[in-house]
Amino acid sequence: MNSVTSLHVEPVPIYLPQGNEVEVFHSAYRLRLPVLLKGPTGCGKTRFVRHMAAVLDRPLYTVACHDELSAADLVGRFLIRGEETVWQDGPLTHAVREGGICYLDEVVEARKDTTVILHPLTDDRRELWLEKTGEVVAAPPEFMLVASYNPGYQHVFKNLKPSTRQRFVALSFDYPEAELEARIVVHESGLDQTRARRLVELGQRLRDVAGHDLEEVASTRLLVHAAQLMTDRLSPLQACRVALVEALSDDPAIREGLLETVRAYFEG
Repeated sequence: MNSVTSLHVEPVPIYLPQGNEVEVFHSAYRLRLPVLLKGPTGCGKTRFVRHMAAVLDRPLYTVACHDELSAADLVGRFLIRGEETVWQDGPLTHAVREGGICYLDEVVEARKDTTVILHPLTDDRRELWLEKTGEVVAAPPEFMLVASYNPGYQHVFKNLKPSTRQRFVALSFDYPEAELEARIVVHESGLDQTRARRLVELGQRLRDVAGHDLEEVASTRLLVHAAQLMTDRLSPLQACRVALVEALSDDPAIREGLLETVRAYFEG
């Protein structure tokens, strides 16, 4: 299963800080410390990592973790090419060799026996052991390991072992305050400020009911999707229906209730 995105240095994606996360990340990079990002889906964790990789001028390897992710998926494996058996580095090994940033998105989804291979990279050894080849790859000063997860989905079978979690400097993310979130929506979509503020107010209202009728919340990402559709001439009701309502629930009664809330904000 291919769940790896290799992103080499790209133009700096715009990121609007919520606090001192940029300063902390710079400090962790200088001190060669791994960083753990904690926060809900769609709050900007991945955008933040992309922004920092571009600012630091480092190649970024992103791995979307899942419960079938093996150690070989990260470090590499032997492949048969023609009549030869050759070794192919995985994304983590590429990042270590190149002095890049390896970003493990939703790291708690990976098998625990997979995350154990990270331990030598997250202490003063800063080494990656390739068991199949016997090679030990020393990480250069520029290498950085970043991981993320959503604590809201944690349960007894889906969390980080303390021995892994305590190796990281941790940053907590949440959805931005209304004014900042409206600025993000305007920047990402080109929507006018009046409707962007109304959309953010709607999103915050929908977040209030999360955990009662909804398993998920109206993330900043979903609000941007709705705003982009509105900018492309869909009506607010149409845009919010497909970007918010349909994305948040499959239950007809809940969807109708969400639509009523949308109408109160855009047709009232």
